[in-house]
Amino acid sequence: MRLVIKYGGTSISSAKDIQTVANYVNTLSKHNEIVIVCSATSGTTDDLIEISQSIKNENKNKAVQLASKIINRHKQLAKQTIKKSTIRKKLLEKLDVDFKELVALIEGMVLLGEVTARSMDYLISFGERLSIKLISFAINDLNKKSISLTGKEVGIVTDSNFGESIPLMDTTRLRVSKTIDQQFAKKIIPVIGGFTGADQHGHITTFGRGGSDYTATIIGTCIKADEIWLMSDIDGLMTADPKIVKNAKLLKEVSYIEAIEMALFGAKQIHPRTFEPLLTKKIPMKIRNSFNVKNEGTLVTDSPSISTKNTVKCVSSIRHNGLIDIRGGSMVGNPGTAAKIFTTLAKAGINVMMISQNPSESSITIVVKNTDLDKAVNALEMELLGKIIKKLEVTTDVAIIALIGLGMRGTVGVASKVFGAIQKNNVNVAMITQGSSELNLAFVVKNSDTNVAVQALHDAFELDKIN
Repeated sequence: MRLVIKYGGTSISSAKDIQTVANYVNTLSKHNEIVIVCSATSGTTDDLIEISQSIKNENKNKAVQLASKIINRHKQLAKQTIKKSTIRKKLLEKLDVDFKELVALIEGMVLLGEVTARSMDYLISFGERLSIKLISFAINDLNKKSISLTGKEVGIVTDSNFGESIPLMDTTRLRVSKTIDQQFAKKIIPVIGGFTGADQHGHITTFGRGGSDYTATIIGTCIKADEIWLMSDIDGLMTADPKIVKNAKLLKEVSYIEAIEMALFGAKQIHPRTFEPLLTKKIPMKIRNSFNVKNEGTLVTDSPSISTKNTVKCVSSIRHNGLIDIRGGSMVGNPGTAAKIFTTLAKAGINVMMISQNPSESSITIVVKNTDLDKAVNALEMELLGKIIKKLEVTTDVAIIALIGLGMRGTVGVASKVFGAIQKNNVNVAMITQGSSELNLAFVVKNSDTNVAVQALHDAFELDKIN
């Protein structure tokens, strides 16, 4: 099989973990063509982001300290991981080139005293640049040929929207398939840095946090992979967050659409755009645990088997949001009111997570992240208060609870079961939305009621008996 296997940072953060990954890949490669995609090691991207904050705060010493921390950590990993002295020496030399470039970049940013979106992408790309060398050389250490390639080197071409770039798929497909086919012809295992590409001018771009999953599916579609595996420290997609629901179960199989909804509603391990490249090619994907490879994980596929079409598959929650109730008599029957509200919020760079409007049109309720709440209220007050808006009511610290499942479509009585379970537990619902696709039903409760609500719904739909 042609496999693309992506490893998250938690799977490659110690010498032992890296050796385990190298051994597993070595065994799999005897009968399969394999491409590895890697995130940065745990904590590295956070340290790089902190370096940028230190530069903005004109704290050069802190930036230099953090750079030293990253360099020392990767040197230690290299020394502990690689057994053969010649290979270890070569790896340290290669890493040293990256270290010098990182230090020079930080000095340049400190001199300029500013962090642009472009320099930020260049800076945070170093996490993956370092991790792919560790993995690639660990595979070499087992007498297997491997090469490390950044997103730019493998041929991922994107637009110039630094920080949230989108791949130009036609160009990318041609370049990536050519590069990887050349490596396969020489029996070499390519190890590719996730999360990054380069625009048409060769400037490094990133896909945003969690973008390594996205890199894996981009590459998978380019090389017509048979399967894509996302390996992290969890067994797969669950019926609920196991930290909230002790008897949460692993989902054996879900559809692409359900997985997209789960990603949007807080399944942290998946970048929401991960599935875009898969939808046309219909490549199956597995979400698996690198520390428990005997477990097959969750299969994400275009058309799951009929036996897995439960009404509800999972209960998700997103905490720490704010609810804004926007009221005004002049909103009634006034075309363009909603457009004005959302244009105002878009100009302020605010993402609206949930919307509800009553039929009388006299109020619109929206949910935004707590961190965006002040900015959203200020923007609405400055632009629209006293014009089309008469009153704004704000509720802080609310959570969105979402039920997700294709089987909800056309099933009578789901909503009554949901709100019956919630009522029994004395939880007040502040807002409800359901899309016409009936794939998810979402409502808002106080943060403090999140755990009770999630557990009540998990019990009501007997999700512990799923599969």
